[in-house]
Amino acid sequence: MNLFNRVISLCDKKGINQSDLEKELGFGKGTISKWKSNPNPSAEKLLLVANYFDVSTDYLLKGIDADGLSEKDNKDISKDLDSIMKKLTSGEDGPASYNGEELSPEAAELFRDELEIALKRLKIINKEKYTPKKYKK
Repeated sequence: MNLFNRVISLCDKKGINQSDLEKELGFGKGTISKWKSNPNPSAEKLLLVANYFDVSTDYLLKGIDADGLSEKDNKDISKDLDSIMKKLTSGEDGPASYNGEELSPEAAELFRDELEIALKRLKIINKEKYTPKKYKK
């Protein structure tokens, strides 16, 4: 995925179209479309887009979050998280409980958030530990 596709994807997630984003940021019409063939916007424009979507410029340019995780890493984490939460909420192995009390939906959501943080941290640690030296930056 390139810069243009990432911006369009972020627009879709936010529920706006490309021309709305251009108007919102004060860009000329078609500015973002030009990034499809020439993905070298000015640093100022790149920063405006990054701030608008609350992402890093590294994410826009390379698809890497500020924490060093790629889009694939985030997809893997999301897939694992969904799988774990599905097992937890399905009740296959009985109801999820803590201290003898069944987990409330609010507690399950808090657990999900904490589990996501733990999975991201674990992914970062594993990348540092198991990436061969020749591939490290």
